Amino acid sequence: MRLPSRRFAHVRRGKAEDLPGIVGVARVGVRTKILVKRLEPGDIAVIDHADLDRVSADELISCRVAAVVNTAKSVTGRYPNLGPKLLVDAGIPLVDDVGPEALSRITDGVAVRLDGDVLYAGDQVVAKGVLQTEESVGKSMQEASAGVPTQIDSFAANTLEFLRRERDLLTNGIARPDLETRMYDKHVLVVVRGYRYREDLRALRPYLREYHPVLLAVDGGADALLEAGYQPDVIIGDMDSVSDEALQSGAELVVHAYPDGRAPGMDRIRALGLDAVLLPAPGTSEDVALLLADACGAALIPVVGTHFNLEEFLDKGRPGMASTFLTHLRVGGKVVNARGVHQLYQSRISGWALLVLVLAAALTISVAIAYSPAGPILGDYFSATWHTFSHWFTGLFT
Repeated sequence: MRLPSRRFAHVRRGKAEDLPGIVGVARVGVRTKILVKRLEPGDIAVIDHADLDRVSADELISCRVAAVVNTAKSVTGRYPNLGPKLLVDAGIPLVDDVGPEALSRITDGVAVRLDGDVLYAGDQVVAKGVLQTEESVGKSMQEASAGVPTQIDSFAANTLEFLRRERDLLTNGIARPDLETRMYDKHVLVVVRGYRYREDLRALRPYLREYHPVLLAVDGGADALLEAGYQPDVIIGDMDSVSDEALQSGAELVVHAYPDGRAPGMDRIRALGLDAVLLPAPGTSEDVALLLADACGAALIPVVGTHFNLEEFLDKGRPGMASTFLTHLRVGGKVVNARGVHQLYQSRISGWALLVLVLAAALTISVAIAYSPAGPILGDYFSATWHTFSHWFTGLFT
């Protein structure tokens, strides 16, 4: 399969010649969720992401990258992850399994050319892998489906082990930290930079305007809120995937630490000259955000972008997701998942239908005025009102 060709001038031995392939600036990062913050449209993303999940793929698509080069296997066969299919369906070339050594051979920020399954920097081949197609991704997904029962067994074992170790967390939650932000008897909207978070935040605009919930962001969820035009009230997490801009936005900061008190994220907070509350707790930062809202007395906890279904548990691929399942058991009575709310209701009245309705109403009023005995009086009244409004409106600009 040949990639869509983008021609560019290449100079060799003093002679210009056109070479096939896709040209872009290489952006290299071992953590996709951090790399996407540096990506520009047309870049070639070089990642190290086994079992590419759909959230990461959605972010890469939103960045409008020209291509993705993965040093790992995008589908290892552990389970049928959706990331590669999303990229291929979006028309973004995906070259897989080029090997970890490519991370040291590809210089971040230099122009590279992807031709088929080979990545060039100038004349030098810096990476070669497997070009994924709809057929190859479909075959890999079908083969990976056979591994789901094993993963479910592993997830169940992890959940039982977590329940045995942390049963106090399930029964009593976490200790309420000393925060200035008041959450008692309020709605607390927890925002995670998860799948389709942009659409759900847009759909929640009427709710946000009417209820003014406390905005509790989990790491990169703070950037999601800023991107949507909202100011986060509290940011919680290990602070590894949130921007400096968000941290310095004025939100109250809560650093999620390991149960033994270790908090790598606190070093970054101190380096920025900021203060933060330390909150040691087991589980993921997403789980701790829900437990925090519950401990602070939230009346309702709507969530955007959080992970809860089986596919997402497998996507995360870590034992810690067992805590998410148990956390939802504890706070489930307060949690309202806003996922897909943008698809729940769409107006059946088109803009053209509304325009025709307005024109019909205007015509009806005009006919009524024209044939009514009081028509001249109403006409003079509407004319005077219009002139008064016009004078007031133009006066705003003079």
